[in-house]
Amino acid sequence: MPNDPKYFGEGLPYLKPFKNKGKLITIEGTDGTGRSTQVDLLKEWLEVQGYAVVETGWTRSNLMHKSIEMAKSGNMMDRMTFTLLYATDFADRLESQILPALKSGHIVLADRYIFTAFVRDSVRRADPKWIRNLFGFALVPDLVLYLKIDMETLIPRVIESGGMNYWEAGMDLHMGQDLFDSFVNYQSALVNEYEKLAKEYSFEVIDACKGVEDIRDKIREKVKDILGKPKK
Repeated sequence: MPNDPKYFGEGLPYLKPFKNKGKLITIEGTDGTGRSTQVDLLKEWLEVQGYAVVETGWTRSNLMHKSIEMAKSGNMMDRMTFTLLYATDFADRLESQILPALKSGHIVLADRYIFTAFVRDSVRRADPKWIRNLFGFALVPDLVLYLKIDMETLIPRVIESGGMNYWEAGMDLHMGQDLFDSFVNYQSALVNEYEKLAKEYSFEVIDACKGVEDIRDKIREKVKDILGKPKK
């Protein structure tokens, strides 16, 4: 049955009331947890079940994608710019992708959500209250799947997948003597923040140290719980 949408704060001030006919499922986790792979697998599985699915992801808005890529390529973003660019990207995707899909009864799969901003900005020592107020226009997801991983598993995965970059290593924070040390310290700090959020927001925690198929099956179990019977 359609329901009234819930927001973390006041929502978008100019948005007219509507009934939410779909479901918003988000997958969170640090770099190297296999989020994008699992989103693809989940999308394919849901479509086979007869559901209409829309996928969205961090920094993929038509409005902001190129601007964010340009800013990141110069390694020159300060902490405030970092936050505001991502908030603008999310707002654009919420209005142009997420809300229309939910109004139409689609399942929306989000590869990262506002919790990514919460953990990154907390590590960058931003005011948590300010950050949460900034993203108060966001819808509360129906399900948050957190892919939890330890550093012993994460490091070889990242190296095998192509190595570490400036932003994944948190080099703007000067957390180590070199790229590797900074990566370990930064990603460890992110994991610690995710652990706090997992308890605060009751994430469904998935062990991302396991194989792709095991993670896939655990995700499907959690998704079935909120969808009920399949369309077919």
